[in-house]
Amino acid sequence: MSEREMKATAAPAEARPAAPADPVFTISSSPHIRDGETIDHIMWQVVLALLPVALFGIWWFGSSALINMAVGIIAAVGSEYIWQRAMHQPLTAMDGSACITGLLLAMSMSPLLPPYMVAIGSALAIIVAKQSMGGLGFNIFNPAHIGRAALMVSWPVAMTTWTKMADLSGGAVDAMTGATPLNILKMQGYDALVATFGGQGQMYTSMLLGTRNGSLGETSTILLLLGGLYLIYKGYINWIVPACMIGTVAVLTWIFGPAGLFTGDPLFHMMAGGLFLGAFFMATDMVTIPMTIKGQIVFAVGAGALTVLIRLVGGYPEGVCYSLLLMNAVTPLIDRWLKPRIFGTGLEPQAAKGGAK
Repeated sequence: MSEREMKATAAPAEARPAAPADPVFTISSSPHIRDGETIDHIMWQVVLALLPVALFGIWWFGSSALINMAVGIIAAVGSEYIWQRAMHQPLTAMDGSACITGLLLAMSMSPLLPPYMVAIGSALAIIVAKQSMGGLGFNIFNPAHIGRAALMVSWPVAMTTWTKMADLSGGAVDAMTGATPLNILKMQGYDALVATFGGQGQMYTSMLLGTRNGSLGETSTILLLLGGLYLIYKGYINWIVPACMIGTVAVLTWIFGPAGLFTGDPLFHMMAGGLFLGAFFMATDMVTIPMTIKGQIVFAVGAGALTVLIRLVGGYPEGVCYSLLLMNAVTPLIDRWLKPRIFGTGLEPQAAKGGAK
């Protein structure tokens, strides 16, 4: 043994090189930011946010509302399960996304719609608008609105048929007979609308609480607002989208009032129809909305403007469904125009491809 080897052997443990410590950084593939959220958890949280509105619809409209909601959910979940089994795909029918589609579809329709029509609409929403596009994450259009639009074209009379409902005191409310508030406004004018409620104050109260005619899930503005605020609090949706959409409707309906400029009633139009349901629960759909904040603002303002255009000029009294579908169609274009700057360069994506000049 050489002298150097003998010294190394005899050296005390303190002088020996220490064993390599654990690495400071763990190298792994993306994603690097992880949390406990899953698709299933987010989807069922959205269902929870819709639950108060659904229960109010059952209480206000009766057993027909419960039946249509149950049929819509069962048909949506069943359609997704059958499709995935037939196509030998992983089964995701119970992740909550199909349940949301069926529930939203039922809540956006008349409580008097025959259940078989609700089932057809749910099946079309899942098969045509979702699964045929590749499943969750690949659909271009909001599935619930595709189902509603298909039913509106196929059975327009049934989709717009309403009935008289009892008010909280047990009597009958004249404003609830035959038409929704937006229908009355479209056919008879604003003065007739206020008269049917017995005054402007009573009209605002009914619109806020939900004691009026309308689709299953669009009547109670206060419950829709609370559900939307819950999703914002949980971080599942961005408050900018509903704020821009509802704000656009308010400003434009105030400017382009029925009697001239700045004579509209923005408060009524904010609470009327399916605006709150669409703004909080459909316009914020993670799949069909633009990726950037700027793009989402353009999307929401465009949807609000189209809603006003259809309400005030178009043939339909309500325009939320078609306005969102039209904006879904241009979402890829919005994403293409409003690309974010490349991080760390300050360059637009197009400039970076060609190199800095």
